[in-house]
Amino acid sequence: MRSAQTLRTFYILILTQTFSLIGSRMTGLAIGIKVFNDTEQATPLALTAFFGAVPSLISASVAGVLADRWDRRYVMMISDAGQAVGTLLLLASFASGVFEVWHLYVVSLIQSVFGVFQQPAFEASVTMLVPDEHRDRANAIQQLTGPASGIIAPIAAGLLFTLVGVVGVMTIDLMTFLAAMVVVFMVRIPRPTQTAEGLAMAGTVWKEALVGFRYLLSRRVLLASVLHVTLVNFLITGAMVLNTPYILTVTGSETMLGTLMGVMSAGAIVGGAIMSVWGGTRPRIHTILPGIAITGTCLALYGLSRAPLAMGPILFVQMLPIPMINASFMSIMQLKIPPDLQGRVFSALGQVSMLLTPLAFLLAGPLADRVMEPAVGGSRWDLVAPLVGSQPGAGIGLIMLVNGSLIALVTLAVYAVPAVRRMESTLPDYRPAELEAPGESEREAVTGAEAVPAR
Repeated sequence: MRSAQTLRTFYILILTQTFSLIGSRMTGLAIGIKVFNDTEQATPLALTAFFGAVPSLISASVAGVLADRWDRRYVMMISDAGQAVGTLLLLASFASGVFEVWHLYVVSLIQSVFGVFQQPAFEASVTMLVPDEHRDRANAIQQLTGPASGIIAPIAAGLLFTLVGVVGVMTIDLMTFLAAMVVVFMVRIPRPTQTAEGLAMAGTVWKEALVGFRYLLSRRVLLASVLHVTLVNFLITGAMVLNTPYILTVTGSETMLGTLMGVMSAGAIVGGAIMSVWGGTRPRIHTILPGIAITGTCLALYGLSRAPLAMGPILFVQMLPIPMINASFMSIMQLKIPPDLQGRVFSALGQVSMLLTPLAFLLAGPLADRVMEPAVGGSRWDLVAPLVGSQPGAGIGLIMLVNGSLIALVTLAVYAVPAVRRMESTLPDYRPAELEAPGESEREAVTGAEAVPAR
């Protein structure tokens, strides 16, 4: 009975999160089109992504500590409230007619500071709400929230923008934030029981902020896998942050931009649906690494494509494995990490995996605007013109081709390492146990005193 109640709470939170994401993405899409049309530069959009990534890189560990210490409902409510304040400031800027691009950077920074608390609190809550036997499916369904909003938001934004303008769209976004806060306040999320590992690692906020990193260092194969993801994120975000400029430059159509973004999201939705029914491979690593290699290969092919009829299917397949990858990885982590440590460890995982992402955002815009696009059609461009063409947008296409190829090649090399393929069986499962007597050494707790080998 209790299991059914907590599952219902999980699905209520998922629906609320999707609803809120739709509002946020409508605002982001409308503003992104306006900024690119006004400036004809990729750099402002890349810088907006940069300011959105920096707070997570700096403060995610502290957010993880608070997600483990506080009621996770309140952590998520504070996160929603802070992001709503950012949208309100941006709305005021547009409504008063004084909007400038730097306003967008400031708001992106503010929203990211508060948004960094959302992910560890929600992901750690999944363990408390969803029984083990339902977790693969729940994680797959969770992966559908972004794609679902990615399909609905462009359509809704296009319709509403013509009726109520950017100010009206942002007003609707604020209403979705308010609805999310009310729903989160009304549900109940069980608190995790204190474990021996959690007790051994207790201390000041700053000490506990390092717990997740110590956990990774004590599990070297997991750290190596996360470092691989760090490189993959650097390459894929450095390319895909240029997606809006690429599509608009190649097609010259805002409508086609919305259509292709919808196709991307549809691919992720189908992938999530497949994962929710199939459940992925066992071991899960055989879903994760081949999926990353497929994504990289499709990114490379996307850089070669020039026609929407080719771009659409490639984007669809590129996004198809991503929910499977994320759901499989989260299921592994929820099985291995004690629930009262998950906020901190998930934050550390996020920080390490996104370590190079701000650098990718800083490099991508200037690389496209000042190096690659000006080089198109030049004397040396003949070497790559047979691959990516010589039309506007070909410079960004070459970035996508190179980055995608590197992702696929590096991932296949990692997949060839036996220790990585055996990771799920060699990492110990978490198993609830009685707290050991006081005085147990921290070293014993960290190395798995209450763990058993994975089944």
